[in-house]
Amino acid sequence: LAVGWGSRMDAAWAPSPGGCELVQSIMDCTGRWLSSIPGNLRGDTEELFLDDNTIQVLDNASLLLYPQLWHLSLTRNRLELIEPGAFLSSQGLEVLSLKDNLLFTNYSLTAAALSALPALRMLDLAGNQLREDMVSVLVSNLSSLESLSVARNIIMRLDSSIFTNLTELLELNLEKNYIFEIDNAFEGLQRLQRLNLAYNYLPCLVGFDLTQLRVLNLSNNVIEWFLTMEIDDLFELEVLDLSHNRLLFFPVLPRQSKLHSLLLQDNRMSFYQRLPNGTSLANVTMQFLIIDGNSTNITTVRLWDELCHSNLSSLRLLDMSQNDVWGLPDDFLAQMPSLTHLKLNQNCLEAFHLSEEDSLARLTELDLSQNQLVELGVKVGTGDILPSLQLFNLSTNRLQALPPRIFTHTRKITTLDLSYNRVDLCPQPGEAESPSCVDIRGVETLSHLSLAGCGLQGMGGRPFQGTSLMHLDLSDNRQLLSRDLAWLQDLVLTLQVLSLRNTSLSSTTDFSALSSLVRLDLSGNCLAAFPAWLGALRLRSLDLRDNCLPALPRDLPQQAPLGRSLRELYLSQNPYNCCTLGWWDTLQQAQGLRVPDGQEVTCRHGSRALSPGALPQPVLQSCQWQTANLELLYLVLALPTCLTLLVAFVVIFLMLKEKLLKMVKNRCGVSSPY
Repeated sequence: LAVGWGSRMDAAWAPSPGGCELVQSIMDCTGRWLSSIPGNLRGDTEELFLDDNTIQVLDNASLLLYPQLWHLSLTRNRLELIEPGAFLSSQGLEVLSLKDNLLFTNYSLTAAALSALPALRMLDLAGNQLREDMVSVLVSNLSSLESLSVARNIIMRLDSSIFTNLTELLELNLEKNYIFEIDNAFEGLQRLQRLNLAYNYLPCLVGFDLTQLRVLNLSNNVIEWFLTMEIDDLFELEVLDLSHNRLLFFPVLPRQSKLHSLLLQDNRMSFYQRLPNGTSLANVTMQFLIIDGNSTNITTVRLWDELCHSNLSSLRLLDMSQNDVWGLPDDFLAQMPSLTHLKLNQNCLEAFHLSEEDSLARLTELDLSQNQLVELGVKVGTGDILPSLQLFNLSTNRLQALPPRIFTHTRKITTLDLSYNRVDLCPQPGEAESPSCVDIRGVETLSHLSLAGCGLQGMGGRPFQGTSLMHLDLSDNRQLLSRDLAWLQDLVLTLQVLSLRNTSLSSTTDFSALSSLVRLDLSGNCLAAFPAWLGALRLRSLDLRDNCLPALPRDLPQQAPLGRSLRELYLSQNPYNCCTLGWWDTLQQAQGLRVPDGQEVTCRHGSRALSPGALPQPVLQSCQWQTANLELLYLVLALPTCLTLLVAFVVIFLMLKEKLLKMVKNRCGVSSPY
């Protein structure tokens, strides 16, 4: 709706009568508390935006002064009525937005006004509390419409009478209504290409036969079945979204179509050729009873052969994540030679097998994360398997190994996620044959690797030799640093991002050799002091959250080269001392350095957690006393002790004076002459 607007934004805005803003022939009167359309705007106005005002009635004289108007927006007003003659002077109006108003109150009069717009192409009636009968009246004479939105209304049932005259309609938005039944509502829409029925209450869709449709959005309904009409006509369908429903079976798709994106995320779907307990349903069929008026049709489908009549040769994206899939039918993937993205994450897969027959030569992304995989099988022949694969996500499974030499076939892989499996890397040459480790050495294209939570207990040898890793995640491996760090030598030149979160890192473990690092995560460790080796790195982002740091170096922003390069510093969840916050004040003054979690940073004073930027006066006074001159403090503490000892000595001396003199005389004295 804002195409014309965006094309002229390079012009300068200027004030206009009525408080509106003008750019060339576009008038913006948004949010001006207007109760009617101003009558003192420029007569050559072509686009008029009156959103967020308080207009209740659009009377017959409202637009008389603006005959060149082709775009009018009255979104979020209090519009209840458009008088029948309101658009008589605006015969060229093409785009009209009336969403979020109260048009249900006088919809019949408003319909009469709309019927006077022979050139109207786009109409938005969303959020007007309209029922299906009201919509039918409002659009009954709008044969020129190409785009219609009646989203966010209270439509419950669609039949053939609602959109009868909309023969030019290309796009129809019916999302967020209460639709539970559709009865031949789209038969007359021969040019319809995009249909949005998301967020309704449709229980099923059978006999789908809209061959001209290109995009169909049925997400967020309660659909259990999707059955296409058994015809040989070519369907133009390119995108089908059935995500967030209750599908029990893979949808029965057209025999001939141009489908390239099939979204089946978050359903209850599975395959039934073989059940987990070994039971076979090869000969079991399901019968669908379809009642249409006085005629009754019975469609029989073999549960284990759901795909046999569907042509999936053009499919590029298949998302089956968040379902109950525990296994795929035989040759399931072989029917999709054009597939580039396959998402099977969050299912119940225990095994996944690949072979040359699957013909996934174009697959670039494969997501098998969050399953129960214990086996990844690869049937190697003379050809390559997954030669175009770039992203391989195997995280959060029960894998302990991968097939030997699997990455010699995936020649373009850049991202590998093995996190939260019990795998280890092959540390020494020749151990690639061992089933207990994963060999990534020599995979030159690999740039992103995640080994978080793999239970790594130190790495020997050179597991990253021959790679060009730029991102490496080793977090949640508490025994990772139990051995020497010789494995770092192959990462020195390329590694830019490293995560060592929760790895029992100490301040003395030195990673300064990784001179190319720009982002480093040291959170979740027990660092009691700022690691000195950090000052030698040229980091742009450093994460020190959730450690045991009482303070940071006061000269951190001046440390070279770290202080000059650092742009982002995470510091929260540390027990900083409220009385040694000079470093915090220095950070606040540092130019170009940002602390994204600054509002969450606290310091400790006794048992209290306080914000370093708003310390109470008693705390400041207490800190001043604690940070006073220590020599003076020691003197004050020592003086009473010294005085006490001196007085005690004098008292004892006076009490024992006579006895001491006699003792001296008896031992050292000489007889005196008389």
